[in-house]
Amino acid sequence: MQLPPKVTDRAFERLAQIIPESSDKGLRVAVEGGGCSGFQYNIDLDTKHEDDLILEKEGTKVFIDNTSLPFLSNATIDFSEELIGARFTIDNPNASSSCGCGTSFSI
Repeated sequence: MQLPPKVTDRAFERLAQIIPESSDKGLRVAVEGGGCSGFQYNIDLDTKHEDDLILEKEGTKVFIDNTSLPFLSNATIDFSEELIGARFTIDNPNASSSCGCGTSFSI
């Protein structure tokens, strides 16, 4: 059974800091072919597209298109701050392997 991805409170909090309340933008999480493992995540600020699933908390939005949704079933979208930098991360139980950079995976 496919369940939509979850977005952590930490990820929503970071989005609220970088996107003005009056903006129609949100975080777009997409899966594309390519990368060193076969698929790669594309994470960007974008506006809503017609076929998007919208995950929302207190006006802050995450958009996921229908094509990417099966690849992100049950995944967790988070925000991580480490010594090497801060970034949005995806913990994807569907990925059988991933690369060291964390943006490429295979199923």
